Amino acid sequence: MKEHSYKVKVNWTGNPGEGTSAYNSYKRTHTIEVENKAVIQGSSMPQYRGDADLHNPEDLLLASVSSCHMLWYLHLCATAGVIVVDYEDNAEGIMVEEPDGSGRFTSIILKPVVTVAQPSMVEKALELHKDANRLCFIANSLNFKIGHLPECKAQQA
Repeated sequence: MKEHSYKVKVNWTGNPGEGTSAYNSYKRTHTIEVENKAVIQGSSMPQYRGDADLHNPEDLLLASVSSCHMLWYLHLCATAGVIVVDYEDNAEGIMVEEPDGSGRFTSIILKPVVTVAQPSMVEKALELHKDANRLCFIANSLNFKIGHLPECKAQQA
């Protein structure tokens, strides 16, 4: 078994001078930094006084699941001889909030639309989504099922 470790620095940037002296006194803005990578500007959702123009943790969780699936899927297609020429996922997630303010994601549905080079590749391309889900590090780390509604089409000649 291999073990990988990750480091991320999250820095709150939303102190206008009063700190958290009141719920309305501070911004939810922050930066997410990983060494030698682009900085991500973050906030909370607008419903929680966040900046709608910035990524929130919920966006990033959904993006992590979608991109992990895609990367495994492309790997599996490449090793199976399925030539993917386009891939787009319009993933959706549902989070429920409890009366006490806590919450959790209850479902994520990935909706990848894949274009392959030849019609003969469509069937195998659809099958490989099951393996990508089984192998995805992020999906394996969550406590709810990740659904898939893939579409696959062949490239037009």
